Amino acid sequence: MKALYEQVYQALKQDIVSGKYKAGDRVPSEKELSEDFRVSRITSKKALEKLVEEGTVYRQRGKGTFVSGDQGANRIVQDNERKPLFGLIVTAFDDTYGSKLIASIEEASDGKCFVILKRSLGQPAKEEKMIKELLEFGVDGLLIYPAEAEHYSSEILKMVVNRFPFVLIDRCFKGVAATSVSSDNTAAAKMGVEYLFGLGHEHIGIVSPRAIGITTVEDRLDGIVQAYAERNAVVDRQLWLTAIESTQPSSGATMEQDIEQIKKHLMRNPHITALFAMEYNIAVLAKRAAEQLGLRVPEDLSILCFDGPEPSLQSWNFTRILQDEKALGKLAIQWLLEMMEGKFTNRQDFLPATLVEGNSVVGNIAASKPVSS
Repeated sequence: MKALYEQVYQALKQDIVSGKYKAGDRVPSEKELSEDFRVSRITSKKALEKLVEEGTVYRQRGKGTFVSGDQGANRIVQDNERKPLFGLIVTAFDDTYGSKLIASIEEASDGKCFVILKRSLGQPAKEEKMIKELLEFGVDGLLIYPAEAEHYSSEILKMVVNRFPFVLIDRCFKGVAATSVSSDNTAAAKMGVEYLFGLGHEHIGIVSPRAIGITTVEDRLDGIVQAYAERNAVVDRQLWLTAIESTQPSSGATMEQDIEQIKKHLMRNPHITALFAMEYNIAVLAKRAAEQLGLRVPEDLSILCFDGPEPSLQSWNFTRILQDEKALGKLAIQWLLEMMEGKFTNRQDFLPATLVEGNSVVGNIAASKPVSS
């Protein structure tokens, strides 16, 4: 029995030979063929690619696939179509996290594929719209840094069902068989807490955005709990502040509101000797809050965080857990290119992070300290 893509290929070619589709006519798209023949998008894509390779049809980005007329004239079009076109959707990016990831994707794609960049600003509806637009445009695959929503997009679920090539970056959806590339956030957070334990800090405050639906944050909080469990210590969740909003894309909260939250948290818990911020920008807010309370960082309050800009030899730097953005971007492109070859493994890769010492953490000298109001 012939492969499914061969059956689709032969059926479509017969329609062209019989004259159903004449020179210059648009033939059904990958999506249309997938629905008509009840096959996956990768199957219909392979059928169309075979017709392109033999010169029976040619493609025009954003317009569709057409029956060839002058074979020689269309050869240039075919040459331009050899490199796949991918869509890259991110929530946002800056020098604290994201810029190096995008640079790595651009570098890894050089000579192998083209990439269209879109920002969802963390809005699920906008992300869903972008996925639809990129699919309609005719991208061959997608790289998605998902919006921080409790439920995954219906468009993502459709791609899973249709076996359309896509890779999730820095996120994974529980119960959804999708290929993803992210840091080992559980191990990274555990490493951070163990580092603070080693410096004598026992009363560690946790500062994070709301964790609902954000697997990255959930995994980091799990890592913190694991670190306490292995130490046979009790987690004091009264020291956790998990309601920071201003650092999230398109949030309505202000930095001043979150700084006030952190100040009140520190005043309620004067025995905190270190804060572990789940994001770099949250660490910046925590430092401002401490300074407004008259606390010195790190002498009175140590602060550890995730990520951040490149350290400078001339300036003050946070001690932080650094994700390997370059490796994440490179691996994401690698898996997507392999999917283009029909290799669907639905794998999940978790890359190790490293701890980079800066100026914001010192050993705990006193078990408690006064906090001015």
